[in-house]
Amino acid sequence: MERIEAIFRPERLNLVKDALAEAGLVGLNVTQVTGRGTQRGIEVGGPRGVGTYTVDMLPKVKLEMVVREDQTQQAIDIICENARTGNIGDGKIFISPVSNAIRIRTSEQGDQAL
Repeated sequence: MERIEAIFRPERLNLVKDALAEAGLVGLNVTQVTGRGTQRGIEVGGPRGVGTYTVDMLPKVKLEMVVREDQTQQAIDIICENARTGNIGDGKIFISPVSNAIRIRTSEQGDQAL
């Protein structure tokens, strides 16, 4: 099993979520976060032409899911395809191994708990 953590633009969430569900990947958690990457924020025009200022912590969503190893690449492809705008700030995906998962209701473990 592997944990997928994807951080991307909030306006792309419904596209990503719906595409994952269509592929049968429905178990996920989403958190509203703020952050910055290599873009280091954006410059925004001040009110009524009074200069500009930098917003360096931008709103993003963090989607987390645990999938079987054979589903990892499919999930990555779906997230990339649906979260991508082609602009700086589209986000990142992190993959990490999961040693076990346990369904609390039934005590099932491993892939059966997903």
